Amino acid sequence: MSEKFFNYKTVDDVRRQAKEFGLDVTFEEKLQDVFKPVKIGTRTIGNAMGIHPMEGCDANLDGTPGELTFRRWRRFGRGGAKLIWGEATAVVPEGLANPRQLLINEKNLSSLERLLKATRSAHREVYEDDSDLLVGLQLTHSGRYSYRRPLIAYHHPQADCVTYVDKSKGITVSDNYPVITDDELERLEDAFVFAVRRASAVGFDFVDIKQCHTYLLNELLGARIRDGRYGGSFENRTRFVRNVLTKIRSELGPKTMIASRFNAFDGVPFEKNPVSGFGEPIPFKIPYEHSFGVHRQNPLREDLSEPLELVRLLCAHGAAMVNVSMGSPYYNMHYGRPFERTPDDGYYSPEHPLVGVARHFRITGAIQQAFPDLVVVGTGYSWLRQFFLNAGEANIRRKRVTIVATGRGAIAYPEYAKDARETGSLKSSRVCLAISYCTNLMRSKNNEFGQYPAGCVPRDEVYAPIYKEVLAKKPKPTQEHAEVH
Repeated sequence: MSEKFFNYKTVDDVRRQAKEFGLDVTFEEKLQDVFKPVKIGTRTIGNAMGIHPMEGCDANLDGTPGELTFRRWRRFGRGGAKLIWGEATAVVPEGLANPRQLLINEKNLSSLERLLKATRSAHREVYEDDSDLLVGLQLTHSGRYSYRRPLIAYHHPQADCVTYVDKSKGITVSDNYPVITDDELERLEDAFVFAVRRASAVGFDFVDIKQCHTYLLNELLGARIRDGRYGGSFENRTRFVRNVLTKIRSELGPKTMIASRFNAFDGVPFEKNPVSGFGEPIPFKIPYEHSFGVHRQNPLREDLSEPLELVRLLCAHGAAMVNVSMGSPYYNMHYGRPFERTPDDGYYSPEHPLVGVARHFRITGAIQQAFPDLVVVGTGYSWLRQFFLNAGEANIRRKRVTIVATGRGAIAYPEYAKDARETGSLKSSRVCLAISYCTNLMRSKNNEFGQYPAGCVPRDEVYAPIYKEVLAKKPKPTQEHAEVH
């Protein structure tokens, strides 16, 4: 099945669909506020457009940036968005999500510095000045999705049954699989602080303490059933991030800009119905004792009471900016990335993607309105294609977000901000189609590096031959995914 959701020729077409569904998704015809400067801490960036942390899985095996990493970051630098939120970079080797993820350590610092300088140089080549450009680095530990072995914060029964120790043998994380200890977490706090110090010394404008997409720090936020210092109460579940932020301020003072991309709504794990192919929630019990930002009596809905408390905590510890996301790319990606076509190993979307877009806008809007002076970066725009900035413009004017950013969209169309400034609109021939080829590449592991690089197959000539190689290695590729446009 490949139902086509995006059938819109004009903004009015999308408006009509939103109205039909009863969704609060609005658009402005004229782009204006997205071009205005935004003050972030002591800095001011040149517009309200950004690029989310989107990995290319193209680092060298030692965690240094590879040739494609430099290419991608240079393209971002030339693209015109004034906020470049650098991709997930592991703070320790055991926290890598794949063998080609960036890794920050003393040996890799010079290469990360070259990556940053190359990005800024590319920006200056086009715009002459880069003083209004902000470039950050996201620091991560992949937790249960660490590729060497899962490191879990607690036993989440629905997530455990789709977390594999050895997928080829169908071995999942069972009840007797060890949970990361309090002492290990305490040592890991220092690893984050060391990484912040390194990133700051290299020259990154800000660092992101990553708390999203069900990686380790996000999982800790929902660890209600965990024993010890890092589980149970909200105070304990936020202990890790509070300790890290306190140590950063103690060691580095206020000069280091701190941000956090966090999940405001984890949702519940989904699985593919073997008959229909649609995603269905893995059975769960009420009250729901797992995950973050979920309503305990109905975890298919958000409850923002704790996410709002988390934002309040982050602000109290000096965070200058938050980036609002949700869901897991591994087991409920329709929450985080509303998609047109499912990845090869995924399920058909159980909802119209516009419903997912509206969820992003609603939740981000609630956080922005609760913290009107905080810089809030919004997610969930890519599926809207050439109309996503029109939606972002409306959200900024309605004070539902501060900065509009895109991840997949920027992989496909890194110069979107430049084109919007020059022509007042985006090119439909360049936008992300949300057909999940980039995700298919991310999930492809059978080459000499244990990981294929990921990029936009339809829009970037570099990745079409890579995708064809991946397809050639599959025993029986389906026609739907064998076509490379």
